Amino acid sequence: MLANLAHKQSMNWTWSDYQTLPESERWEIINGEAFAMSPAPSTSHQGVALRFAARLERALAGKACTPFVAPTDVRFSETDVVQPDILVVCDPRKITPACIDGVPDLVVEVLSPGTATRDLREKKALYARFGVKEYLIVDPLEHYAMRFVLEGQAYDAGTAFGGDEMLVLGTFEGIEIPLWEVFALPVPGSVPAAERPER
Repeated sequence: MLANLAHKQSMNWTWSDYQTLPESERWEIINGEAFAMSPAPSTSHQGVALRFAARLERALAGKACTPFVAPTDVRFSETDVVQPDILVVCDPRKITPACIDGVPDLVVEVLSPGTATRDLREKKALYARFGVKEYLIVDPLEHYAMRFVLEGQAYDAGTAFGGDEMLVLGTFEGIEIPLWEVFALPVPGSVPAAERPER
């Protein structure tokens, strides 16, 4: 099966092809090109994703927007299907039993060594092209986040937030995420700088 998939990577993948893949394997399609999502994310990656998603869900309580976590298929088009780490959808018509059929309002990718370049290049371009209002990159190793807000048909230059700062969302008024909690770091100001462990 893997040999067949490797051969087909040079072909134009579609949503129909994607649905034939084994559930045990995770793939994404960008502009008709298939990308394997392997190896599995690290425990550090998963811990950061879980804590971020939990705080985002809490912040969205009572609002008409629904958060989702991977593996949730997002079908932008017949040849663009991805599984963001975290996403938020505010239009319930896009939520189907099989996938999110349309453009999320917010996408969060937690970087992994094997997929970081794709998150920063191909997937960022994909999200801008289809109109994802806000794109967040979260680095579990360097303890920072980058927020990109859509301006017209492209993202702005991005705003960086350190691990000891509140991440302020650009498209959801009043929502802030304490990054030190996401990264499981000491509360800012609670540990003298001289006593903080080196990263």
